[in-house]
Amino acid sequence: MNTSDTKATLSFSDGSPSVDMPIYKGTIGPDVIDIRKLYGQTGKFTYDPGFMSTASCNSSITYIDGDKGELLYRGYPIEQLAENCDFLETCYLLLNGELPNAEQKTEFENTVTRHTMIHEQMNFFFRGFRRDAHPMSVLVGTVGALASFYHDSLDINDAKQREISAIRLIAKLPTLVAMAYKYSIGQPFMYPRNDLSYSANFMHMMFANPCEEYKVNDVLVRALDRILILHADHEQNASTSTVRLAGSSGANPFACIAAGIACLWGPAHGGANEAALTMLKEIGSVENIPAFIEKVKDKNSGVKLMGFGHRVYKNFDPRAKLMRETCHEVLNELGLQEDPLFKLAMELEKIALNDEYFVSRKLYPNVDFYSGIVQSALGIPVSLFTGIFAMARTIGWIAQWNEMIADPEQKIGRPRQLFVGSPVRDVPSIDKR
Repeated sequence: MNTSDTKATLSFSDGSPSVDMPIYKGTIGPDVIDIRKLYGQTGKFTYDPGFMSTASCNSSITYIDGDKGELLYRGYPIEQLAENCDFLETCYLLLNGELPNAEQKTEFENTVTRHTMIHEQMNFFFRGFRRDAHPMSVLVGTVGALASFYHDSLDINDAKQREISAIRLIAKLPTLVAMAYKYSIGQPFMYPRNDLSYSANFMHMMFANPCEEYKVNDVLVRALDRILILHADHEQNASTSTVRLAGSSGANPFACIAAGIACLWGPAHGGANEAALTMLKEIGSVENIPAFIEKVKDKNSGVKLMGFGHRVYKNFDPRAKLMRETCHEVLNELGLQEDPLFKLAMELEKIALNDEYFVSRKLYPNVDFYSGIVQSALGIPVSLFTGIFAMARTIGWIAQWNEMIADPEQKIGRPRQLFVGSPVRDVPSIDKR
Protein backbone atom coordinates (compact mmCIF):
# COMPACT_ATOMS: atom_id res chain seq x y z
CA MET A 1 0.00 0.00 0.00
CA ASN A 2 1.26 3.46 -0.86
CA THR A 3 0.57 6.20 1.64
CA SER A 4 -0.59 9.44 0.05
CA ASP A 5 1.09 12.75 0.92
CA THR A 6 -2.32 14.19 1.77
CA LYS A 7 -4.12 13.29 4.98
CA ALA A 8 -7.81 13.26 5.87
CA THR A 9 -8.66 15.55 8.78
CA LEU A 10 -11.75 14.74 10.79
CA SER A 11 -13.04 17.70 12.81
CA PHE A 12 -15.79 17.70 15.45
CA SER A 13 -18.30 20.43 16.24
CA ASP A 14 -18.37 19.47 19.94
CA GLY A 15 -14.92 20.93 20.61
CA SER A 16 -13.07 17.57 20.51
CA PRO A 17 -9.63 17.88 18.91
CA SER A 18 -9.49 17.09 15.18
CA VAL A 19 -7.80 13.90 14.01
CA ASP A 20 -5.50 13.32 11.01
CA MET A 21 -5.85 9.99 9.25
CA PRO A 22 -3.56 8.51 6.59
CA ILE A 23 -4.85 8.05 3.04
CA TYR A 24 -3.71 5.05 0.98
CA LYS A 25 -3.60 4.93 -2.80
CA GLY A 26 -4.43 1.68 -4.57
CA THR A 27 -3.02 0.75 -7.97
CA ILE A 28 -6.37 1.82 -9.43
CA GLY A 29 -9.66 2.75 -7.83
CA PRO A 30 -10.65 5.14 -5.02
CA ASP A 31 -8.22 6.28 -2.33
CA VAL A 32 -8.82 4.72 1.09
CA ILE A 33 -8.86 6.53 4.44
CA ASP A 34 -7.23 4.48 7.22
CA ILE A 35 -9.52 4.71 10.28
CA ARG A 36 -7.87 1.98 12.36
CA LYS A 37 -6.77 4.41 15.07
CA LEU A 38 -10.04 6.36 15.10
CA TYR A 39 -11.51 4.57 18.15
CA GLY A 40 -8.27 4.75 20.12
CA GLN A 41 -7.91 8.48 19.46
CA THR A 42 -11.54 9.61 19.68
CA GLY A 43 -13.54 6.85 21.37
CA LYS A 44 -15.84 6.86 18.33
CA PHE A 45 -16.71 4.19 15.73
CA THR A 46 -17.82 4.67 12.14
CA TYR A 47 -21.26 3.42 11.04
CA ASP A 48 -21.51 1.69 7.65
CA PRO A 49 -24.26 -0.97 7.34
CA GLY A 50 -23.44 -3.38 4.52
CA PHE A 51 -19.85 -1.99 4.46
CA MET A 52 -20.69 -0.01 1.34
CA SER A 53 -17.95 2.57 2.00
CA THR A 54 -15.46 0.44 3.92
CA ALA A 55 -12.46 -1.50 2.61
CA SER A 56 -12.13 -4.62 4.77
CA CYS A 57 -8.75 -5.66 3.41
CA ASN A 58 -6.13 -4.93 0.81
CA SER A 59 -6.15 -7.35 -2.11
CA SER A 60 -4.35 -7.82 -5.42
CA ILE A 61 -6.75 -10.37 -6.93
CA THR A 62 -9.82 -8.76 -8.52
CA TYR A 63 -10.74 -5.20 -9.45
CA ILE A 64 -14.18 -3.92 -10.46
CA ASP A 65 -15.08 -0.50 -11.84
CA GLY A 66 -18.86 -0.48 -11.82
CA ASP A 67 -19.20 2.82 -13.70
CA LYS A 68 -16.97 1.68 -16.57
CA GLY A 69 -18.33 -1.88 -16.55
CA GLU A 70 -14.82 -3.25 -15.99
CA LEU A 71 -13.78 -6.51 -14.31
CA LEU A 72 -10.10 -7.48 -13.99
CA TYR A 73 -8.60 -10.71 -12.63
CA ARG A 74 -5.00 -9.94 -11.61
CA GLY A 75 -5.07 -7.02 -14.06
CA TYR A 76 -6.39 -9.00 -17.04
CA PRO A 77 -9.78 -7.88 -18.47
CA ILE A 78 -12.45 -10.56 -18.13
CA GLU A 79 -13.21 -10.26 -21.86
CA GLN A 80 -9.67 -11.36 -22.79
CA LEU A 81 -9.60 -14.21 -20.28
CA ALA A 82 -12.97 -15.54 -21.46
CA GLU A 83 -11.81 -15.44 -25.10
CA ASN A 84 -8.27 -16.77 -24.70
CA CYS A 85 -8.14 -18.97 -21.58
CA ASP A 86 -9.91 -21.95 -20.10
CA PHE A 87 -11.15 -22.23 -16.53
CA LEU A 88 -8.10 -24.01 -15.09
CA GLU A 89 -5.77 -21.35 -16.54
CA THR A 90 -7.99 -18.78 -14.81
CA CYS A 91 -7.74 -20.77 -11.57
CA TYR A 92 -3.95 -20.81 -11.84
CA LEU A 93 -3.96 -17.05 -12.44
CA LEU A 94 -6.18 -16.28 -9.45
CA LEU A 95 -4.15 -18.54 -7.16
CA ASN A 96 -0.65 -17.58 -8.31
CA GLY A 97 -0.93 -14.08 -9.71
CA GLU A 98 0.29 -14.91 -13.23
CA LEU A 99 -1.02 -16.96 -16.15
CA PRO A 100 0.71 -20.33 -16.55
CA ASN A 101 3.14 -21.09 -19.37
CA ALA A 102 2.57 -24.30 -21.37
CA GLU A 103 4.55 -26.47 -18.92
CA GLN A 104 2.89 -24.98 -15.82
CA LYS A 105 -0.54 -25.34 -17.42
CA THR A 106 -0.02 -29.05 -18.12
CA GLU A 107 1.32 -29.68 -14.62
CA PHE A 108 -1.56 -27.79 -12.97
CA GLU A 109 -4.18 -29.61 -15.07
CA ASN A 110 -2.63 -32.97 -14.20
CA THR A 111 -2.54 -32.13 -10.48
CA VAL A 112 -6.20 -31.03 -10.40
CA THR A 113 -7.26 -34.05 -12.48
CA ARG A 114 -5.54 -36.44 -10.04
CA HIS A 115 -7.56 -35.00 -7.13
CA THR A 116 -11.08 -35.14 -8.60
CA MET A 117 -12.13 -38.36 -6.85
CA ILE A 118 -13.57 -38.10 -3.38
CA HIS A 119 -13.08 -40.57 -0.55
CA GLU A 120 -15.35 -43.57 -1.11
CA GLN A 121 -16.65 -43.22 2.45
CA MET A 122 -18.31 -39.94 1.41
CA ASN A 123 -20.82 -41.86 -0.72
CA PHE A 124 -22.52 -42.80 2.55
CA PHE A 125 -22.95 -39.13 3.49
CA PHE A 126 -25.38 -38.65 0.64
CA ARG A 127 -27.68 -41.40 1.91
CA GLY A 128 -28.29 -39.30 5.01
CA PHE A 129 -30.02 -36.61 2.93
CA ARG A 130 -33.59 -36.81 1.69
CA ARG A 131 -33.80 -37.23 -2.08
CA ASP A 132 -35.51 -33.85 -2.38
CA ALA A 133 -32.88 -31.98 -0.35
CA HIS A 134 -31.72 -28.75 -2.00
CA PRO A 135 -28.29 -29.29 -3.62
CA MET A 136 -26.88 -26.31 -1.70
CA SER A 137 -27.85 -27.99 1.57
CA VAL A 138 -26.01 -31.11 0.41
CA LEU A 139 -22.96 -29.05 -0.63
CA VAL A 140 -22.73 -27.16 2.67
CA GLY A 141 -22.68 -30.51 4.48
CA THR A 142 -20.35 -32.45 2.19
CA VAL A 143 -17.80 -29.65 1.61
CA GLY A 144 -17.57 -29.04 5.36
CA ALA A 145 -17.16 -32.81 5.82
CA LEU A 146 -14.06 -32.86 3.56
CA ALA A 147 -12.13 -31.61 6.61
CA SER A 148 -12.79 -35.03 8.20
CA PHE A 149 -10.81 -36.76 5.46
CA TYR A 150 -7.85 -34.47 4.82
CA HIS A 151 -6.11 -33.86 8.13
CA ASP A 152 -2.82 -33.59 6.25
CA SER A 153 -3.73 -30.18 4.77
CA LEU A 154 -5.42 -28.34 7.64
CA ASP A 155 -2.43 -26.36 8.96
CA ILE A 156 -3.34 -22.92 7.65
CA ASN A 157 0.11 -21.51 8.51
CA ASP A 158 1.84 -23.94 6.15
CA ALA A 159 1.81 -22.49 2.59
CA LYS A 160 2.24 -25.97 1.04
CA GLN A 161 -0.75 -27.36 2.94
CA ARG A 162 -2.83 -24.33 1.91
CA GLU A 163 -1.92 -25.05 -1.72
CA ILE A 164 -2.92 -28.74 -1.37
CA SER A 165 -6.27 -27.72 0.15
CA ALA A 166 -6.84 -25.26 -2.71
CA ILE A 167 -6.21 -28.00 -5.31
CA ARG A 168 -8.48 -30.43 -3.47
CA LEU A 169 -11.34 -27.95 -3.31
CA ILE A 170 -11.08 -26.91 -6.98
CA ALA A 171 -10.86 -30.57 -8.03
CA LYS A 172 -13.59 -32.04 -5.83
CA LEU A 173 -16.33 -29.42 -6.12
CA PRO A 174 -17.49 -30.63 -9.59
CA THR A 175 -17.61 -34.20 -8.27
CA LEU A 176 -19.73 -33.19 -5.26
CA VAL A 177 -22.08 -30.98 -7.33
CA ALA A 178 -22.63 -33.80 -9.86
CA MET A 179 -23.18 -36.30 -7.01
CA ALA A 180 -25.79 -34.00 -5.44
CA TYR A 181 -27.61 -33.97 -8.79
CA LYS A 182 -27.38 -37.73 -9.39
CA TYR A 183 -28.61 -38.42 -5.87
CA SER A 184 -31.63 -36.15 -6.34
CA ILE A 185 -32.76 -38.01 -9.49
CA GLY A 186 -31.98 -41.51 -8.20
CA GLN A 187 -29.21 -42.29 -10.68
CA PRO A 188 -25.87 -43.93 -9.78
CA PHE A 189 -22.90 -41.69 -9.16
CA MET A 190 -20.48 -41.41 -12.07
CA TYR A 191 -16.79 -41.42 -11.22
CA PRO A 192 -14.51 -38.71 -12.66
CA ARG A 193 -12.59 -39.50 -15.83
CA ASN A 194 -8.96 -38.42 -16.04
CA ASP A 195 -8.96 -38.28 -19.84
CA LEU A 196 -11.45 -35.39 -19.92
CA SER A 197 -10.98 -31.67 -19.34
CA TYR A 198 -12.30 -30.07 -16.16
CA SER A 199 -15.60 -28.91 -17.70
CA ALA A 200 -16.06 -31.97 -19.93
CA ASN A 201 -15.50 -34.20 -16.89
CA PHE A 202 -18.23 -32.33 -14.99
CA MET A 203 -20.67 -32.72 -17.91
CA HIS A 204 -19.82 -36.42 -18.01
CA MET A 205 -20.43 -36.88 -14.25
CA MET A 206 -23.73 -34.99 -14.58
CA PHE A 207 -25.21 -36.60 -17.68
CA ALA A 208 -23.56 -39.98 -18.29
CA ASN A 209 -24.97 -43.20 -16.90
CA PRO A 210 -23.63 -46.78 -16.82
CA CYS A 211 -25.96 -47.88 -19.62
CA GLU A 212 -24.60 -45.73 -22.42
CA GLU A 213 -21.60 -43.62 -23.40
CA TYR A 214 -21.96 -39.86 -22.97
CA LYS A 215 -20.83 -37.92 -26.02
CA VAL A 216 -18.97 -34.76 -25.13
CA ASN A 217 -20.10 -31.73 -27.16
CA ASP A 218 -17.27 -29.18 -27.40
CA VAL A 219 -19.62 -26.20 -27.86
CA LEU A 220 -21.50 -27.06 -24.66
CA VAL A 221 -18.29 -27.77 -22.73
CA ARG A 222 -16.88 -24.41 -23.79
CA ALA A 223 -20.12 -22.72 -22.69
CA LEU A 224 -19.86 -24.26 -19.23
CA ASP A 225 -16.18 -23.33 -19.06
CA ARG A 226 -17.07 -19.73 -19.82
CA ILE A 227 -19.75 -19.68 -17.11
CA LEU A 228 -17.06 -20.85 -14.65
CA ILE A 229 -14.54 -18.19 -15.78
CA LEU A 230 -17.09 -15.36 -15.53
CA HIS A 231 -18.14 -16.38 -12.02
CA ALA A 232 -14.68 -17.27 -10.67
CA ASP A 233 -14.25 -14.17 -8.50
CA HIS A 234 -15.98 -10.85 -7.93
CA GLU A 235 -13.97 -8.91 -5.36
CA GLN A 236 -15.28 -8.56 -1.76
CA ASN A 237 -18.89 -9.69 -2.27
CA ALA A 238 -21.01 -11.20 0.52
CA SER A 239 -19.83 -14.83 0.17
CA THR A 240 -16.17 -13.87 -0.30
CA SER A 241 -16.37 -11.64 2.77
CA THR A 242 -17.96 -14.56 4.63
CA VAL A 243 -15.07 -16.85 3.66
CA ARG A 244 -12.55 -14.21 4.79
CA LEU A 245 -14.40 -13.62 8.07
CA ALA A 246 -14.62 -17.35 8.81
CA GLY A 247 -10.95 -17.72 7.84
CA SER A 248 -9.90 -14.85 10.11
CA SER A 249 -10.67 -17.05 13.13
CA GLY A 250 -8.22 -19.70 11.89
CA ALA A 251 -10.97 -22.07 10.71
CA ASN A 252 -9.84 -24.76 8.26
CA PRO A 253 -10.28 -24.06 4.51
CA PHE A 254 -13.06 -26.63 4.01
CA ALA A 255 -15.13 -25.02 6.80
CA CYS A 256 -14.51 -21.58 5.29
CA ILE A 257 -15.65 -22.64 1.81
CA ALA A 258 -18.74 -24.33 3.33
CA ALA A 259 -19.51 -20.96 4.98
CA GLY A 260 -19.15 -19.25 1.59
CA ILE A 261 -21.54 -21.77 0.01
CA ALA A 262 -24.09 -21.13 2.79
CA CYS A 263 -23.91 -17.37 2.08
CA LEU A 264 -24.12 -17.88 -1.69
CA TRP A 265 -27.31 -19.88 -1.20
CA GLY A 266 -29.19 -16.67 -0.35
CA PRO A 267 -31.55 -15.45 -3.11
CA ALA A 268 -30.03 -11.95 -3.08
CA HIS A 269 -26.60 -13.40 -3.95
CA GLY A 270 -26.19 -16.72 -5.74
CA GLY A 271 -29.88 -17.31 -6.36
CA ALA A 272 -30.22 -14.53 -8.95
CA ASN A 273 -29.96 -16.74 -12.06
CA GLU A 274 -32.45 -19.17 -10.53
CA ALA A 275 -34.83 -16.23 -9.90
CA ALA A 276 -34.40 -15.04 -13.51
CA LEU A 277 -35.44 -18.39 -14.95
CA THR A 278 -38.33 -18.73 -12.49
CA MET A 279 -39.54 -15.30 -13.68
CA LEU A 280 -39.44 -16.45 -17.33
CA LYS A 281 -41.51 -19.51 -16.45
CA GLU A 282 -44.03 -17.33 -14.60
CA ILE A 283 -44.41 -15.01 -17.63
CA GLY A 284 -45.25 -18.15 -19.60
CA SER A 285 -45.28 -16.98 -23.22
CA VAL A 286 -44.25 -14.13 -25.53
CA GLU A 287 -47.88 -12.85 -25.63
CA ASN A 288 -47.76 -12.19 -21.87
CA ILE A 289 -44.66 -9.98 -22.02
CA PRO A 290 -46.40 -6.59 -22.59
CA ALA A 291 -48.65 -7.10 -19.54
CA PHE A 292 -45.66 -8.22 -17.47
CA ILE A 293 -43.61 -5.17 -18.54
CA GLU A 294 -46.48 -2.89 -17.50
CA LYS A 295 -46.48 -4.48 -14.04
CA VAL A 296 -42.71 -4.01 -13.77
CA LYS A 297 -43.12 -0.30 -14.54
CA ASP A 298 -45.89 0.04 -11.92
CA LYS A 299 -44.20 0.67 -8.56
CA ASN A 300 -47.24 -0.57 -6.67
CA SER A 301 -47.47 -3.97 -8.39
CA GLY A 302 -44.60 -5.54 -6.44
CA VAL A 303 -43.45 -7.29 -9.64
CA LYS A 304 -39.66 -7.24 -10.11
CA LEU A 305 -37.58 -7.77 -13.22
CA MET A 306 -35.05 -10.46 -12.32
CA GLY A 307 -31.72 -10.83 -14.14
CA PHE A 308 -31.56 -7.16 -15.20
CA GLY A 309 -29.37 -4.42 -13.76
CA HIS A 310 -26.62 -4.96 -11.18
CA ARG A 311 -25.77 -3.49 -7.80
CA VAL A 312 -22.14 -2.82 -8.77
CA TYR A 313 -22.24 -2.33 -12.55
CA LYS A 314 -23.96 0.96 -13.33
CA ASN A 315 -23.77 0.32 -17.08
CA PHE A 316 -23.59 -3.02 -18.87
CA ASP A 317 -22.27 -5.98 -16.85
CA PRO A 318 -19.08 -6.92 -18.83
CA ARG A 319 -19.74 -10.59 -18.09
CA ALA A 320 -23.20 -10.31 -19.65
CA LYS A 321 -21.81 -9.40 -23.09
CA LEU A 322 -19.72 -12.57 -23.11
CA MET A 323 -22.52 -14.72 -21.70
CA ARG A 324 -24.90 -13.35 -24.34
CA GLU A 325 -22.55 -14.60 -27.10
CA THR A 326 -22.35 -18.00 -25.44
CA CYS A 327 -26.12 -18.08 -24.96
CA HIS A 328 -26.75 -17.67 -28.70
CA GLU A 329 -24.01 -20.23 -29.56
CA VAL A 330 -25.61 -22.85 -27.30
CA LEU A 331 -29.18 -22.22 -28.53
CA ASN A 332 -27.96 -22.51 -32.13
CA GLU A 333 -25.98 -25.68 -31.43
CA LEU A 334 -28.97 -27.35 -29.78
CA GLY A 335 -31.54 -25.95 -32.24
CA LEU A 336 -33.49 -24.34 -29.40
CA GLN A 337 -34.15 -20.92 -30.97
CA GLU A 338 -37.83 -21.88 -31.35
CA ASP A 339 -38.21 -23.39 -27.87
CA PRO A 340 -40.99 -21.34 -26.15
CA LEU A 341 -38.93 -20.56 -23.03
CA PHE A 342 -35.88 -19.40 -24.99
CA LYS A 343 -37.96 -17.43 -27.48
CA LEU A 344 -39.54 -15.68 -24.53
CA ALA A 345 -36.12 -14.90 -23.05
CA MET A 346 -34.82 -13.44 -26.31
CA GLU A 347 -37.95 -11.31 -26.74
CA LEU A 348 -37.60 -9.96 -23.20
CA GLU A 349 -33.93 -9.19 -23.90
CA LYS A 350 -34.90 -7.24 -27.03
CA ILE A 351 -37.46 -5.12 -25.14
CA ALA A 352 -35.09 -4.39 -22.27
CA LEU A 353 -32.35 -3.24 -24.66
CA ASN A 354 -34.70 -0.90 -26.56
CA ASP A 355 -37.44 0.26 -24.19
CA GLU A 356 -36.71 3.78 -22.91
CA TYR A 357 -37.84 2.83 -19.38
CA PHE A 358 -35.10 0.18 -19.08
CA VAL A 359 -32.44 1.97 -21.12
CA SER A 360 -32.74 5.21 -19.10
CA ARG A 361 -32.44 3.24 -15.85
CA LYS A 362 -29.59 1.13 -17.25
CA LEU A 363 -31.52 -2.06 -16.50
CA TYR A 364 -29.56 -4.14 -18.98
CA PRO A 365 -29.60 -7.96 -18.89
CA ASN A 366 -26.90 -9.11 -16.46
CA VAL A 367 -24.79 -12.26 -16.38
CA ASP A 368 -27.42 -14.11 -14.32
CA PHE A 369 -30.07 -13.64 -17.00
CA TYR A 370 -27.95 -15.31 -19.68
CA SER A 371 -26.26 -17.94 -17.52
CA GLY A 372 -29.66 -19.18 -16.33
CA ILE A 373 -30.78 -19.61 -19.94
CA VAL A 374 -27.51 -21.35 -20.91
CA GLN A 375 -27.59 -23.73 -17.94
CA SER A 376 -31.20 -24.61 -18.64
CA ALA A 377 -30.30 -25.33 -22.29
CA LEU A 378 -27.42 -27.55 -21.11
CA GLY A 379 -29.94 -29.63 -19.15
CA ILE A 380 -28.96 -28.39 -15.71
CA PRO A 381 -32.00 -28.17 -13.39
CA VAL A 382 -32.83 -24.78 -11.85
CA SER A 383 -32.19 -26.09 -8.31
CA LEU A 384 -28.56 -26.76 -9.28
CA PHE A 385 -27.77 -23.30 -10.73
CA THR A 386 -26.41 -22.00 -7.43
CA GLY A 387 -24.36 -25.18 -7.06
CA ILE A 388 -22.67 -24.43 -10.41
CA PHE A 389 -22.04 -20.89 -9.14
CA ALA A 390 -20.41 -22.34 -5.99
CA MET A 391 -18.26 -24.61 -8.15
CA ALA A 392 -17.04 -21.58 -10.13
CA ARG A 393 -16.57 -19.25 -7.16
CA THR A 394 -14.61 -21.78 -5.07
CA ILE A 395 -11.38 -20.69 -6.79
CA GLY A 396 -12.10 -17.04 -5.95
CA TRP A 397 -12.89 -17.91 -2.35
CA ILE A 398 -9.78 -20.02 -1.89
CA ALA A 399 -7.52 -17.42 -3.55
CA GLN A 400 -8.95 -14.68 -1.31
CA TRP A 401 -8.66 -16.91 1.78
CA ASN A 402 -5.05 -17.76 0.90
CA GLU A 403 -4.21 -14.08 0.39
CA MET A 404 -5.76 -13.18 3.74
CA ILE A 405 -3.90 -15.88 5.70
CA ALA A 406 -0.57 -14.69 4.22
CA ASP A 407 -1.34 -11.00 4.98
CA PRO A 408 0.62 -9.80 8.05
CA GLU A 409 -2.07 -7.17 8.72
CA GLN A 410 -4.84 -9.77 8.93
CA LYS A 411 -6.76 -9.85 12.23
CA ILE A 412 -9.81 -11.77 13.38
CA GLY A 413 -12.89 -9.99 12.03
CA ARG A 414 -14.73 -8.06 14.72
CA PRO A 415 -17.22 -5.45 13.42
CA ARG A 416 -18.49 -2.84 15.88
CA GLN A 417 -22.06 -1.72 16.47
CA LEU A 418 -24.22 1.28 17.26
CA PHE A 419 -26.06 0.01 20.34
CA VAL A 420 -29.67 1.23 20.56
CA GLY A 421 -31.04 -1.15 23.21
CA SER A 422 -31.91 -0.55 26.84
CA PRO A 423 -29.27 1.02 29.14
CA VAL A 424 -28.28 -0.75 32.38
CA ARG A 425 -31.23 -1.82 34.56
CA ASP A 426 -31.81 -4.11 37.54
CA VAL A 427 -33.67 -7.43 37.34
CA PRO A 428 -36.92 -7.11 39.31
CA SER A 429 -38.14 -10.03 41.41
CA ILE A 430 -40.72 -12.27 39.70
CA ASP A 431 -43.70 -10.79 41.58
CA LYS A 432 -42.84 -7.32 40.21
CA ARG A 433 -42.56 -8.27 36.53
